[in-house]
Amino acid sequence: MPHPQGIIDVIVVGAGNAALTAAIAARAEGARVLVLEKAPRELRGGNTRFTGGLFRCTYNGIADLVPIVRAHDDPTTVTVEPYTRSDYLKDIERTTGGQADRVLSEVLVDRSYETVRWMADLGVPWEFNRAVGAVPIAGTATVKLPFGGALRVKGEGVVLSATLFQLAEEAGVEILYETQAQRILTATNGRIEGVEVRRPEGINLLPCRALVLASGGFQANPEMRTAYLGPDWSLVRVRGTRFNTGEMLRAALTVGAQSYGEWSGCHATPIDAEAPMYGELRLTDRTNRLSYPFSIMVNLDGERFVDEGEDFPLYTYAKMGRAVLKQRGALAFQIFDRKTIPLLETRYNTGTPIVADTLAALAERIVARYRLHGFRKTTFLHTVEAYNAAVQAGPFNPTILDGKRTMGLRPEKTNWATRLDEPPFYAYPVTVGITFTFGGIRINADAAVVDYLDRPIPGLFATGEITGGFFYANYPGGAGLMRGAVFGRLAGTHAARFAREASAG
Repeated sequence: MPHPQGIIDVIVVGAGNAALTAAIAARAEGARVLVLEKAPRELRGGNTRFTGGLFRCTYNGIADLVPIVRAHDDPTTVTVEPYTRSDYLKDIERTTGGQADRVLSEVLVDRSYETVRWMADLGVPWEFNRAVGAVPIAGTATVKLPFGGALRVKGEGVVLSATLFQLAEEAGVEILYETQAQRILTATNGRIEGVEVRRPEGINLLPCRALVLASGGFQANPEMRTAYLGPDWSLVRVRGTRFNTGEMLRAALTVGAQSYGEWSGCHATPIDAEAPMYGELRLTDRTNRLSYPFSIMVNLDGERFVDEGEDFPLYTYAKMGRAVLKQRGALAFQIFDRKTIPLLETRYNTGTPIVADTLAALAERIVARYRLHGFRKTTFLHTVEAYNAAVQAGPFNPTILDGKRTMGLRPEKTNWATRLDEPPFYAYPVTVGITFTFGGIRINADAAVVDYLDRPIPGLFATGEITGGFFYANYPGGAGLMRGAVFGRLAGTHAARFAREASAG
């Protein structure tokens, strides 16, 4: 059954940040736009609604950020270092081991600031990012913003999603809910003709001149996680929507799209060990546990297993979940004392720590709370003793890579190493939460999907988590939402222009 109003200029599959920026951009070009959302209306918005709203973009200083933040925040209460094109590209290169697609990375970086300005001009509200990676400056009311991560949407992903839906609807974009796209329709010449969808009333065929895929990765699909990430990923918790299950990835590959990127890689972070199996809107991203640089993390065997102070959390948190997954029971404990507790992100307030006045009592309470897991308290006490003895002298400074480290441990802690010696002591239990997958389909600098000869598939565009080649093993925090918006705007613009030419032809 075709769409009752005939051929649509641009159909967008998905309804998160990447999809809606594409829809808004396509509509601005004069196209008739239809958005397909698999979820019911009350659960709409994809992973975007579960995010902290952090966007990584370039800026030369606070003067570049004020026109974006506008009246929503006070620039006199923050300090920020310039974050240049070179800085951004270096961060992508070092977090991905130099494997990120250079052309796509340059487009992401070069269009990041203008895209955030465009979103602000549309009406998306922004504020300074005091939540993730920001550090209070002792003795002042000022916060040092994280390098490159200075901005987030005011109201986080919930407001970002609601604002983009409002903007799309006001622009005249039609949205169909409970509509699962499952097959891409092509003509004999390879041009996109439409999409087959499953709706409550049955199967529909929706014809279009251009199609934008923005339906996310496969992180909520246990079968695909097991196939591509490995068997250990079968039962991990999903931090976001349960609707990102990879059908359109498979559909795109079926019509000849080039597979690209690290299909065995993903964004996975330490989260509250008691977090639900799928994201819940009442919690959004607040199950994250990212203040580990100021802790030691131990597993059920009572042993440390990572360098907690390798770098600022915005450069390590997306890979830290994988490290937790490798531990017995996919369970670990972040241990703090009175000195470091004030540095915890406010998101820790959503969990219940284990607290005691001695380390021995803390170990006993971990055993009692996780009695079925076999926590080795004696080894834990030896681990803390060895760690405390290995901490080197020097000033502790949470606002920089302070070089305050341990010596003689394996692994060492290379920054922010302070002795655990001031009660009370706190243990926050953590497990792994998967956010999105890194493997996907290949696009070019115009967000057009390409085949295995790097030729654009006529009428097919993509943006967001469904695209590959951007992130490998890790990523710099805030680059995911930024990727979606930059290439969403490009995908929508070029899809609308393609549809206009196709209609004229």
